[in-house]
Amino acid sequence: MTLFEPNTPNKTPEHCPGPESDRAGQGDACNGCPNQAICATAPKGPDPDIPLITARLSGIKHKLLVLSGKGGVGKSTFTTMLGHAFAALSPDAQVGIMDTDICGPSIPKMLGVEAETIHVSASGWSPVWVTDNLGVMSVQFMLPSRDDAVIWRGPKKNGLIKQFLMDVEWGPLDYLVVDTPPGTSDEHLSVNSFLSASGVDGAVLVTTPQEVALLDVRKELDFCNKAGIRVLGLVENMSGFVCPKCTHESQIFRATTGGAEKLAKETGVPFLGRVPLDPRIGMACDFGESFFDAFPDSPACAALRDVVERVKAEIAVDGPV
Repeated sequence: MTLFEPNTPNKTPEHCPGPESDRAGQGDACNGCPNQAICATAPKGPDPDIPLITARLSGIKHKLLVLSGKGGVGKSTFTTMLGHAFAALSPDAQVGIMDTDICGPSIPKMLGVEAETIHVSASGWSPVWVTDNLGVMSVQFMLPSRDDAVIWRGPKKNGLIKQFLMDVEWGPLDYLVVDTPPGTSDEHLSVNSFLSASGVDGAVLVTTPQEVALLDVRKELDFCNKAGIRVLGLVENMSGFVCPKCTHESQIFRATTGGAEKLAKETGVPFLGRVPLDPRIGMACDFGESFFDAFPDSPACAALRDVVERVKAEIAVDGPV
């Protein structure tokens, strides 16, 4: 039996009564949940803001989640490269990146727009545009200093995510890529519940080859199954080190249990490919430059093109990449 069932209906996580239930905040599973008080006191019934979010996102064709059960696997780096790849390989496409890692918003730095601020108009918040067809929204743009910590409990983080979806004027987009923090908690549940009515194409799960990373990815697969999120596939990041000079590949994180490809076969989800470790990726992120534009002939970019092609095939996008 696989962890993922493609036709699993949308449902709340196991044992959670759900915020619309009369038992919300009162069940045994609610003990210790940071949202217990707000669930117990909030008005019951569908969230009245869901129709507003759905209307705001009606011009977005495809919505993708980037998940990983574990930190340190390069998920945010992969998200920025995926955004650049979509924007570069389809010049006519409009691409947005929404950074929901509230406590560790690193994507603006990687995209070279860390010092930007949000422009507010009568139509809502405007995303920061990195290129003509690549925009981003992050809490980093709201902080007085790049070093300020965001020390928020779950309800406040959930409220900001709702604002990102309800108040940001994305305009017509071909792809909205949502970067999430590690784990399976508040931010993930909020994004899924707020986007459920407008539709999510699915999630791309990022891991590294070693078993320690795969342990948490199995939990993320289980989360997607219980939350009704379609898994578009697994990506094995940092899959070998490629020398920039001779392009020789060495294994840094050995796949002692078969890596992401074996896990994909065991769980019945697509394997989207391997992206090798290249030290120039880290340098590009530090300087806020597009690795995809700077080193288009590198093995990592070639691998990323294959990943994009497979993602587009999974979400049934017609035409060349």
